Amino acid sequence: MLERIKLKIVGLISLLWREVAKFGVVGGVAFIIDSGIYVWLLHGSMSDSQVKAKIIAGVVATMFSWVANRYWTFRHRRQANVLRELVMFIIMNAIGLGIAAACVWVTKYWLGLTDPTSVFIAGSVVGLVLGTIFRFFAYRFWVFGSAMDAEEEFAHDHEILGKKAADTGADTVDSTGQADTGTVPTVIR
Repeated sequence: MLERIKLKIVGLISLLWREVAKFGVVGGVAFIIDSGIYVWLLHGSMSDSQVKAKIIAGVVATMFSWVANRYWTFRHRRQANVLRELVMFIIMNAIGLGIAAACVWVTKYWLGLTDPTSVFIAGSVVGLVLGTIFRFFAYRFWVFGSAMDAEEEFAHDHEILGKKAADTGADTVDSTGQADTGTVPTVIR
Protein backbone atom coordinates (compact mmCIF):
# COMPACT_ATOMS: atom_id res chain seq x y z
CA MET A 1 0.00 0.00 0.00
CA LEU A 2 2.73 2.48 1.00
CA GLU A 3 4.77 1.55 -2.08
CA ARG A 4 1.78 2.31 -4.33
CA ILE A 5 1.28 5.69 -2.64
CA LYS A 6 4.99 6.43 -3.04
CA LEU A 7 4.83 5.53 -6.76
CA LYS A 8 1.82 7.82 -7.22
CA ILE A 9 3.60 10.73 -5.53
CA VAL A 10 6.77 10.19 -7.58
CA GLY A 11 4.70 9.95 -10.76
CA LEU A 12 2.80 13.13 -9.94
CA ILE A 13 5.99 15.05 -9.19
CA SER A 14 7.69 13.91 -12.39
CA LEU A 15 4.58 14.79 -14.36
CA LEU A 16 4.11 18.29 -12.96
CA TRP A 17 7.63 19.59 -12.26
CA ARG A 18 8.07 21.61 -15.49
CA GLU A 19 4.67 23.21 -15.22
CA VAL A 20 5.19 23.92 -11.54
CA ALA A 21 8.57 25.54 -12.29
CA LYS A 22 7.16 27.95 -14.89
CA PHE A 23 4.06 28.59 -12.83
CA GLY A 24 6.34 29.25 -9.85
CA VAL A 25 8.41 31.84 -11.70
CA VAL A 26 5.29 33.67 -12.84
CA GLY A 27 3.86 33.36 -9.35
CA GLY A 28 7.07 34.71 -7.81
CA VAL A 29 7.00 37.82 -9.97
CA ALA A 30 3.27 38.22 -9.33
CA PHE A 31 4.01 37.88 -5.59
CA ILE A 32 6.51 40.74 -5.81
CA ILE A 33 4.00 42.89 -7.70
CA ASP A 34 1.16 41.99 -5.32
CA SER A 35 3.23 42.51 -2.16
CA GLY A 36 4.83 45.72 -3.38
CA ILE A 37 1.52 47.33 -4.25
CA TYR A 38 -0.08 46.03 -1.05
CA VAL A 39 2.66 47.45 1.20
CA TRP A 40 2.61 50.74 -0.74
CA LEU A 41 -1.17 51.02 -0.26
CA LEU A 42 -1.01 49.98 3.42
CA HIS A 43 1.51 52.70 4.17
CA GLY A 44 -0.21 55.23 1.96
CA SER A 45 -3.72 56.21 1.02
CA MET A 46 -5.39 52.93 2.07
CA SER A 47 -3.91 52.44 5.54
CA ASP A 48 -7.41 52.01 7.00
CA SER A 49 -8.72 49.76 4.19
CA GLN A 50 -6.54 46.66 4.34
CA VAL A 51 -9.03 44.33 2.63
CA LYS A 52 -9.62 46.77 -0.26
CA ALA A 53 -5.87 47.31 -0.60
CA LYS A 54 -5.38 43.53 -0.86
CA ILE A 55 -8.03 43.32 -3.58
CA ILE A 56 -6.45 46.14 -5.63
CA ALA A 57 -2.98 44.60 -5.34
CA GLY A 58 -4.39 41.21 -6.26
CA VAL A 59 -6.15 42.53 -9.37
CA VAL A 60 -2.94 44.14 -10.70
CA ALA A 61 -0.92 40.97 -10.00
CA THR A 62 -3.65 38.84 -11.61
CA MET A 63 -3.52 40.79 -14.87
CA PHE A 64 0.27 40.36 -14.98
CA SER A 65 -0.15 36.66 -14.22
CA TRP A 66 -2.67 36.13 -17.04
CA VAL A 67 -0.38 37.69 -19.62
CA ALA A 68 2.69 35.78 -18.37
CA ASN A 69 0.86 32.44 -18.13
CA ARG A 70 -0.79 32.91 -21.52
CA TYR A 71 2.40 33.80 -23.38
CA TRP A 72 4.90 31.65 -21.44
CA THR A 73 3.68 28.97 -19.01
CA PHE A 74 0.76 27.67 -21.09
CA ARG A 75 1.74 29.17 -24.47
CA HIS A 76 1.37 25.83 -26.26
CA ARG A 77 -2.17 25.42 -24.92
CA ARG A 78 -3.59 28.89 -25.41
CA GLN A 79 -7.21 28.87 -26.38
CA ALA A 80 -8.19 30.45 -29.67
CA ASN A 81 -11.03 32.21 -27.88
CA VAL A 82 -9.07 34.79 -25.88
CA LEU A 83 -12.20 36.19 -24.23
CA ARG A 84 -13.27 32.78 -22.93
CA GLU A 85 -9.76 32.11 -21.65
CA LEU A 86 -9.63 35.48 -19.91
CA VAL A 87 -13.04 34.95 -18.30
CA MET A 88 -12.02 31.50 -17.02
CA PHE A 89 -8.74 32.93 -15.73
CA ILE A 90 -10.53 35.79 -13.98
CA ILE A 91 -13.01 33.42 -12.32
CA MET A 92 -10.23 31.17 -10.99
CA ASN A 93 -8.22 34.16 -9.81
CA ALA A 94 -11.26 35.78 -8.22
CA ILE A 95 -11.60 32.67 -6.08
CA GLY A 96 -7.87 32.78 -5.29
CA LEU A 97 -8.09 36.50 -4.48
CA GLY A 98 -11.11 35.77 -2.29
CA ILE A 99 -9.01 33.27 -0.36
CA ALA A 100 -6.29 35.91 0.25
CA ALA A 101 -8.83 38.62 1.16
CA ALA A 102 -10.58 36.20 3.52
CA CYS A 103 -7.27 35.60 5.30
CA VAL A 104 -6.90 39.37 5.81
CA TRP A 105 -10.52 39.63 6.98
CA VAL A 106 -10.09 36.79 9.49
CA THR A 107 -6.86 38.31 10.81
CA LYS A 108 -8.33 41.78 11.17
CA TYR A 109 -11.88 41.07 12.37
CA TRP A 110 -11.73 37.66 14.10
CA LEU A 111 -8.22 37.72 15.51
CA GLY A 112 -8.15 41.48 16.10
CA LEU A 113 -4.67 41.91 14.61
CA THR A 114 -4.67 45.20 12.73
CA ASP A 115 -0.99 46.12 12.52
CA PRO A 116 0.46 46.24 8.98
CA THR A 117 2.79 43.27 9.59
CA SER A 118 -0.04 40.96 10.67
CA VAL A 119 -2.35 41.84 7.79
CA PHE A 120 0.56 41.61 5.34
CA ILE A 121 1.46 38.11 6.53
CA ALA A 122 -2.20 37.07 6.42
CA GLY A 123 -2.80 38.40 2.90
CA SER A 124 0.55 38.13 1.15
CA VAL A 125 1.94 35.00 2.76
CA VAL A 126 -0.82 32.72 4.05
CA GLY A 127 -3.52 33.92 1.64
CA LEU A 128 -1.25 33.99 -1.37
CA VAL A 129 0.11 30.50 -0.71
CA LEU A 130 -3.38 29.02 -0.27
CA GLY A 131 -4.68 30.91 -3.32
CA THR A 132 -1.72 29.81 -5.45
CA ILE A 133 -2.22 26.16 -4.58
CA PHE A 134 -5.88 26.48 -5.56
CA ARG A 135 -5.00 28.29 -8.83
CA PHE A 136 -2.42 25.75 -9.95
CA PHE A 137 -4.73 22.79 -9.57
CA ALA A 138 -7.67 24.69 -11.04
CA TYR A 139 -5.62 25.55 -14.14
CA ARG A 140 -4.04 22.13 -14.42
CA PHE A 141 -7.07 19.92 -13.95
CA TRP A 142 -10.02 22.12 -14.85
CA VAL A 143 -9.19 25.14 -17.01
CA PHE A 144 -6.60 23.42 -19.20
CA GLY A 145 -7.67 19.82 -18.47
CA SER A 146 -9.39 18.83 -21.70
CA ALA A 147 -6.68 20.33 -23.89
CA MET A 148 -4.03 18.48 -21.89
CA ASP A 149 -5.87 15.16 -22.02
CA ALA A 150 -5.62 15.27 -25.81
CA GLU A 151 -1.81 15.63 -25.72
CA GLU A 152 0.17 12.39 -25.74
CA GLU A 153 2.64 13.75 -23.19
CA PHE A 154 -0.17 14.03 -20.64
CA ALA A 155 -2.22 10.96 -21.72
CA HIS A 156 -1.61 9.03 -18.49
CA ASP A 157 -2.22 11.85 -15.99
CA HIS A 158 -5.39 10.36 -14.60
CA GLU A 159 -3.76 6.94 -14.19
CA ILE A 160 -0.91 8.47 -12.17
CA LEU A 161 -3.42 10.19 -9.94
CA GLY A 162 -5.26 6.91 -9.37
CA LYS A 163 -8.21 7.29 -11.72
CA LYS A 164 -8.74 3.92 -13.37
CA ALA A 165 -10.32 3.12 -16.71
CA ALA A 166 -13.37 1.78 -14.87
CA ASP A 167 -13.99 5.32 -13.60
CA THR A 168 -14.46 6.53 -17.15
CA GLY A 169 -16.31 3.46 -18.41
CA ALA A 170 -13.62 2.68 -21.00
CA ASP A 171 -10.64 0.35 -21.17
CA THR A 172 -7.30 2.10 -21.04
CA VAL A 173 -4.82 0.99 -23.65
CA ASP A 174 -1.26 2.29 -23.80
CA SER A 175 0.72 3.24 -26.91
CA THR A 176 1.85 -0.39 -27.42
CA GLY A 177 -1.72 -1.66 -27.49
CA GLN A 178 -1.48 -3.24 -24.02
CA ALA A 179 -4.44 -2.97 -21.66
CA ASP A 180 -4.02 -1.16 -18.36
CA THR A 181 -3.02 -3.59 -15.63
CA GLY A 182 -3.92 -1.23 -12.83
CA THR A 183 -0.31 -0.50 -11.95
CA VAL A 184 1.05 2.99 -11.67
CA PRO A 185 3.16 3.96 -14.71
CA THR A 186 6.59 5.43 -14.18
CA VAL A 187 7.04 8.72 -15.98
CA ILE A 188 10.56 9.25 -17.27
CA ARG A 189 11.50 12.63 -18.70
